[in-house]
Amino acid sequence: MNKLKVGSLFAGIGGIDLAFEQVGFEIAWANEIDSAACKTYRHNFPNTKLIEGDIKNLDAKSLEKVDVLTAGFPCQSFSVCGNQKGFKDSRGNLFFEIMRIADELQPQIIFLENVANLTEHDNGKTFNVIHNELASRDYFIRYLIADACDYGVPQHRTRTYIVAFKSKEVCDKFRFPEKCKLTKRIFDVIDKTVKVDDSYYLSPDSYQYKKLLPAIKDEEQIYRFSDYGIQKSKDGICFTLKANMGTWKNRVPFIKDNYGIRKITPQECLALMGFPKEYSFPDTVSQKEQYKQCGNSVVVPVIRRIAENITKVLCGKNE
Repeated sequence: MNKLKVGSLFAGIGGIDLAFEQVGFEIAWANEIDSAACKTYRHNFPNTKLIEGDIKNLDAKSLEKVDVLTAGFPCQSFSVCGNQKGFKDSRGNLFFEIMRIADELQPQIIFLENVANLTEHDNGKTFNVIHNELASRDYFIRYLIADACDYGVPQHRTRTYIVAFKSKEVCDKFRFPEKCKLTKRIFDVIDKTVKVDDSYYLSPDSYQYKKLLPAIKDEEQIYRFSDYGIQKSKDGICFTLKANMGTWKNRVPFIKDNYGIRKITPQECLALMGFPKEYSFPDTVSQKEQYKQCGNSVVVPVIRRIAENITKVLCGKNE
């Protein structure tokens, strides 16, 4: 049996693609505009056709037909942490580029990922536009708002997942995965006994160290500076990792390990997003960009479980 094929828009560093690949899909092609993200993507998907450039310039007629079209489209225009301009923001309007590609390819399924606030933005009008655009193309829609920690990953990261089906019969059979008990905590993912590069450790003479030392009363938690002081995680579950980790001073989370107080590494950020250990950054991508890419990515295990259920209904394995 031939593998089901995926076309990936706004591919980033490949989190969605990895999740679908893990359950047996073939990534036919991917598109991403950010040159640094493309370096990381190619590093981990050397055999996948990656089209680097603006989606607005993507020739839909030249793309291979796929069974599933995926898009983790830009969220800043809908996020409570952004300006919330929605479709008035050029990034919000990129949703219609997804529809342009879908019109040409006619995939069986469209999978979309965005912020939790998507359904509430502009009193629900934004989500209604998305729903109506899909429905006008004869797609049937299911959506889920899910926190990563309810699906086995020790990070609070709530996102909206939309799955649109060309077949009503397939849509009716589809079910989003059930929540599962969280069995891992932050330090099941981050090993405090391993000393990382010295550059991640704070000097005891630094301002940050002097602020953090008295605040770190529970060494099983993770900490970061916020606009309201020092923020601490709860119950061993990391707070949402944000893209501004790489650009705002002090926004990278800190831990106290066996050797001192330090920033968590980009590789540890990937682990908290559910990426496997072998997933890595190339040397040509700066540390700042690595943190940014982590914060812009997706929680792989959540999407993998959704992709598993998509596979079942497409292959007729659901009851």
